[in-house]
Amino acid sequence: MQHEDIWRAIDALAAQRGLSASALARSAGLDPTSFNPSKRRTPDGRLRWPSTESIAKILSASSIGIEAFAALVGGRSTTPAGTSRPRRPAMRTVPLASLAQAGQGGFFDEGGNPTGGGWDRIALPVGDAGIAGDPHAFALTIQGDSMDPVYRDGDIIVVSPASPVRTGDRVVIRTAGGELMARQLLRRTVSRVDLGCFNPAYPPRGFMTEEIGALHRIVWASQ
Repeated sequence: MQHEDIWRAIDALAAQRGLSASALARSAGLDPTSFNPSKRRTPDGRLRWPSTESIAKILSASSIGIEAFAALVGGRSTTPAGTSRPRRPAMRTVPLASLAQAGQGGFFDEGGNPTGGGWDRIALPVGDAGIAGDPHAFALTIQGDSMDPVYRDGDIIVVSPASPVRTGDRVVIRTAGGELMARQLLRRTVSRVDLGCFNPAYPPRGFMTEEIGALHRIVWASQ
């Protein structure tokens, strides 16, 4: 039993339920970031294993036994012989980072597309055309409460640089100074962009066009 086998089994269990690893953790009452790719190694590169308590909780939440999970660890199907296997959603992997990480230098090129080796990877259902049709789509882990109750701390959003942006869309903006935030687009003119927060505790923000490095639409969320 290898480190990557355990984590692959957790990802497979989440995919069987049509969830991300973050949503699987939340369904079991765990911190939504418990199974994120960034938590699978320590900052110095050492392997980090999920606890037996965490595994027990996701098995209970998923109503499967340890034998079925062991089958996933071994790369085997958990569908009993003679039964039809549910159709699994088409999946693809996209780059993943937290909002705080991605706000640092070296994560985006001049066009606002993900670049560099600092990204993790996450498997997500293709479902939305923004994920399927954009080779530069990327995922971010929400941090903080500025998007409550629409996006909560630990939720994963997928951003599509290729998708058109319209007033009212939920967007990710990267300022020319490198600040990265998830907001709602309230108004956009040739010279200015106005953004709002779903959490009324946070005031709206506005930027002149030259202050914006990139503005992309959010096309999927792990809620």
